[in-house]
Amino acid sequence: MNDSLYIAATGMHMQQKEVDTISNNLANVNTPGYKKGRVSFEDLVYRDLAGAAGATEGARRLWQGSGVGISSILKSFIAGELKKTDAPMDVAVRGEGFFEVVALDGTAAYTRGGTLTIDKDGLLATATGQALKPSIHIGNDARGITIEPDGRVMVRTGASDEPFEAGRIELVRFADTSALEALGGNLYRPSERSGEPISGPAGGDGLGTIAQGFIEGSNVNLVEEMVDLMVAQRAYESSVKVIQASDEMLAMSNNLRK
Repeated sequence: MNDSLYIAATGMHMQQKEVDTISNNLANVNTPGYKKGRVSFEDLVYRDLAGAAGATEGARRLWQGSGVGISSILKSFIAGELKKTDAPMDVAVRGEGFFEVVALDGTAAYTRGGTLTIDKDGLLATATGQALKPSIHIGNDARGITIEPDGRVMVRTGASDEPFEAGRIELVRFADTSALEALGGNLYRPSERSGEPISGPAGGDGLGTIAQGFIEGSNVNLVEEMVDLMVAQRAYESSVKVIQASDEMLAMSNNLRK
């Protein structure tokens, strides 16, 4: 059996996964808050060729790999550029930290920010309807909302021009943010590797501050992604060449009987 065919096939398959990840990064280059994915490769199981051939004890060990696989596809949480919008309901985290929200299925999820709204219950929520946690009741008669860098939410209502504190937004951090599981919609949930969420007030305990009137842009670097795309394409072509060479060698072996 010609192992090179199968080894090269694993290389082609894994490079296709790399191209898929890069294409998703490029497609989301203008998506607010998007975090680029990174593929990590690992070599597969090694076989002892000498042992498999029945070599005597003390013979030189010969190890051969079985190709390449993906060890992980992780998110890079390098901060994106903060883009000024001046919209009072746009918020972003300047530094480390996530907003905690209640997902539609009732579980906790985490986001880096975006456009906030007031839901039907008068609670401060994301644009897709996930209420912030802890809950902050704004009411439907609010005339102005100011979110301080430390997370204090100051509200003016129709009954008074004097703002009052409706609540305080807390931030959450993790021991390993790269291991968070992406849910889509710029939402994440913790995994076993990321560790449990550690909450605290904005600006304290290593957490960042909240920037009102800003949106965090994608952290995708177009130049880096295009270079990675070319490298993945060349690696794919190299695996194709290996398959072609192995096929030609097999053809030569078959022709020896003629």
